[in-house]
Amino acid sequence: MKAVEITSPGVVNVVDLEMPVAGPGEVLVKICYVGFCGSDLNTYRGGNLLAISPVIPGHEIGGTVAAVGDGVPAGLFSEGMAVTVNPYTACGKCPSCRKRRPNACRHNETLGVQRHGAMAGYIAVPWEKVISAGSLSPRECALIEPMSVGFHAVERGGVTDIDTVMVIGCGMIGLGAIVRASMRGATVIAVDLDDEKLELARELGASHTLNSSGADFHERLLALTGGDGPDVVIEAVGSAPTYVMAVGEVLFCGRVVCIGYAKTDVTFQTKLFVQKELDIRGSRNALPEDFSAVIRYLERGICPVDRLISGEVEPDAAGEALRKWSEDPGKVFRILVKF
Repeated sequence: MKAVEITSPGVVNVVDLEMPVAGPGEVLVKICYVGFCGSDLNTYRGGNLLAISPVIPGHEIGGTVAAVGDGVPAGLFSEGMAVTVNPYTACGKCPSCRKRRPNACRHNETLGVQRHGAMAGYIAVPWEKVISAGSLSPRECALIEPMSVGFHAVERGGVTDIDTVMVIGCGMIGLGAIVRASMRGATVIAVDLDDEKLELARELGASHTLNSSGADFHERLLALTGGDGPDVVIEAVGSAPTYVMAVGEVLFCGRVVCIGYAKTDVTFQTKLFVQKELDIRGSRNALPEDFSAVIRYLERGICPVDRLISGEVEPDAAGEALRKWSEDPGKVFRILVKF
């Protein structure tokens, strides 16, 4: 079967792999769509230190059930059922797993990063990792995992309807956070450098949008928050300036939720941690309940799915798609590889 391989930085090949089978306790998933993630872009650029090399990328999965192995509980899956896959592993023994937070397992191996992923015709996975997607199409299923990461960040921030939430970065994960925070009744301020992304953020539930390139950004933010700043800031970019912005702009006794990985060291005025008595929380991956919440949201049919998909390509064009994305990353939400 055909598979996409990031062979080395800047080099993508289509390779032939042996067709997998559903072993005991496994489900064979026919892959229909796989999304390229920011981690895949970093792997392509040579900046993802967690990724094996070469690697088959892909953990944003939309597919259908092709076969069910022995030992899978009867009645859970049927052939042709639309599904996605929880792409993370959990050891069950580390402190995170013992605290029932397997999304942050110390020994996690994500599909397409620390182990080969799903950018191939088929993949066999333990049945516990296969998630029925209800009435969604396989194409919509490919959006579930990245949106669930944003949903999880809102949960980590303890967002409620009395909060004002600033989301920095309106990529796919940031948009997921905007959707979830607005669903919880919060006032959401979306921040980005791209006006097109800000327009979509408003469509997805943001009450206000701010382009952070303006010299008066701080003053405009204070005007929107009664002079205090937002209760919760969700950092969904992963850069030194946005991390500093998050800590500087959040109100006193506020919460900062960190999703993005900054690629360079970040210098803070640590006195703000103490003076503001901040809660600074990491947010990693997502839990099964986050996946379920995204599925329920998408099943409502109110999400502008087509606007979240920047393009669809065949496997043979995956390398060119990554090259173009690398040259202009700010204009891409999600690129789907279609099998």
